[in-house]
Amino acid sequence: MYSDETKLRITIDIFSGRENPTIEYSGKHLDEICERLSLKRSFRTRELGLPPIPTLGYRGLMIEQHGTLSIKELPRAFRLASGAAFGLEMSYQIADEDFEDFVCGSVPKELPINDLRKEIAQYKELVDFWNQYRWRNGIIKTIENKCKCAPIYEPDWWNVSSRQGYNNCYNYATNYRSNTYAQPGRASGAMYNNLNCVEVKAGAIADELIDSPSSDNKCPEVGHLVALVVWPNVDYHWYRKGKNGQWSHKMGGTPVTNLDNSGNTINDPRNADRGSYSDFCTFMIVKHGHIMIN
Repeated sequence: MYSDETKLRITIDIFSGRENPTIEYSGKHLDEICERLSLKRSFRTRELGLPPIPTLGYRGLMIEQHGTLSIKELPRAFRLASGAAFGLEMSYQIADEDFEDFVCGSVPKELPINDLRKEIAQYKELVDFWNQYRWRNGIIKTIENKCKCAPIYEPDWWNVSSRQGYNNCYNYATNYRSNTYAQPGRASGAMYNNLNCVEVKAGAIADELIDSPSSDNKCPEVGHLVALVVWPNVDYHWYRKGKNGQWSHKMGGTPVTNLDNSGNTINDPRNADRGSYSDFCTFMIVKHGHIMIN
């Protein structure tokens, strides 16, 4: 028997702008969950390939053990993706390699179950690709001051524990650290009600971003260029164009990257591999010091 304080929290890491859905298991339900998650074998991380990579769409499960450890062989917090669990400098093979599909049965109603299973399958294919060719860092030739007013590409600044998990794609695109997982329109009292181009863009305009569909991937004279895309009725995502003329982005609470879902550098978000974020909405301009987001 588990104490009342013992529970397992599973976060489905799938969104870029919205808060990710979370499921909690406790009491009698923990027995089956813990059996499925029990340790089969541990490895050095490299033996099971690379830890989960930042990509648009499904990126695995974040699992936290609260109270008395339910699965003592595994860390108190770890990530599970493509059938493997990853902790600090270690990776683990669990008893049920299809655990991610099992979780689909408890998915919150706002996330279509068929879409989630499709995303899980696509992510497994992507991990196989990355593990075969290894994760390229996307190093590109820097073109100094191609976009003179744009922010520099500095992933190391964003990818630290005090910032990474608290700032999403909207924070990164606007280069505005709020530590609030900022939402378009929330600071101005005009937050979107539906996840489509019209409403998310309207929220951003209320935050003082400037709609600029005619920018055609060209840097503005003042401020910097961002781009809005939407996974229809599910989520939104933002990119930003940097000083070197290349695009980069941040998927939810994951690390900043300058690569798309196929591992290519992003010259134009309209043509990039964006996974399920099929709707390219618009380019917008961020004037530094003019906006307020929350």
